[in-house]
Amino acid sequence: MSVAWRDDPIAHLIGPTSRDDFFARFYEREALVAAHNDAARFADLVSIDTVDRLVTSADLREGQLDMADASRELRRDAYVDEAGFVDRGAVADLYRNGATIILQQAHQFEPALGAFCRALEHVFSSHVQTNLYLTPANAQGFRTHYDNHDVFVLQVSGQKAWRLYGTPIDTPYRGEAFHSGEHQSGAISREFVLKAGDCAYVPRGMMHDASTSGSDPSLHITVGLITRTWADLMLEAVSEVALRSPNLRRSLPAGFASREFDRSAARATLKSLAEELAKELQLDPALDLMADTFIRSRAADNRGAIAEAARPIGANETFRARAYVPFRIAEDTKGVVVIAPGGELMFAPALKEAVERALNGAAFAPQTLNVAEAAEISARLLAYGLIERV
Repeated sequence: MSVAWRDDPIAHLIGPTSRDDFFARFYEREALVAAHNDAARFADLVSIDTVDRLVTSADLREGQLDMADASRELRRDAYVDEAGFVDRGAVADLYRNGATIILQQAHQFEPALGAFCRALEHVFSSHVQTNLYLTPANAQGFRTHYDNHDVFVLQVSGQKAWRLYGTPIDTPYRGEAFHSGEHQSGAISREFVLKAGDCAYVPRGMMHDASTSGSDPSLHITVGLITRTWADLMLEAVSEVALRSPNLRRSLPAGFASREFDRSAARATLKSLAEELAKELQLDPALDLMADTFIRSRAADNRGAIAEAARPIGANETFRARAYVPFRIAEDTKGVVVIAPGGELMFAPALKEAVERALNGAAFAPQTLNVAEAAEISARLLAYGLIERV
């Protein structure tokens, strides 16, 4: 893992802008461009050779690779065969003639990108995904559009000229995809060129387009933030109140879909229920549920767990919590629960202090946990990728 971004992944993208300034001024509000004057800043994540290797060696299926060209319409059947596999020769030929190669969800193929995404997930508490865009010289992949999720654009090699426009939809929902002809871009509000090592943040809903600048191909990583909204939290909170409120669980009035239905009483009922919700809504149960759902949805970062499964846990070995792995320690009637990526681990109530000690971030040796089950605790946490050997 690159030390350059391990200590502070968000600073690696936006520096010298501070984290606090980014969230106060830019996040979901306006674009930010960070010129780092460091051409190799993102070179440890991917390269053009990475794209070449994946395209020419991996058996990519439809949806894992796409192609785009702003000057023409490209259908998938131009580069995907009848069996649903990507035609490598067609991809190379289309790229040679100006089309952009797009590797979707590239973090699933490349361990370095996967680790970087996990680090950013720790910052945002959201799913983070990456796509790779390789555009030949003098070409443009997409016409002017907006994205329905916030993105960081990491320029890896070459240069790309960007144009930003208006924001026809402020913070669109995940399902509010851009449709050509429905939204006006407005006048250009900002233009800039990203050079290798530079980064731009573009909030969702902001219209933009980009084309290669200079005589070299452009490779950039788009890091997408798939966030949860206050509306999502409100729905969970209302559901939690409904578990306690018979009024919210009552059926809608009989015949409500009829044209003759009188809605006067229903309006009064809805107003009364809204007042009840205002009194009963609680943040913590809903937020705990959303946090636990997010944590469980992550894939375990447990590289080496299979290869070293038979290696005994030494009482004096040194371990520590693995960086950027989300977890939450809770208690229920059966004992101590560690909610972790992929699932949860259950421990006896008497082991709570030992488990907390193992996961508090400080290095430890199993013997310092001071319980007979120290080796088993360490082995289970290691198997789930919650701790690592130092």
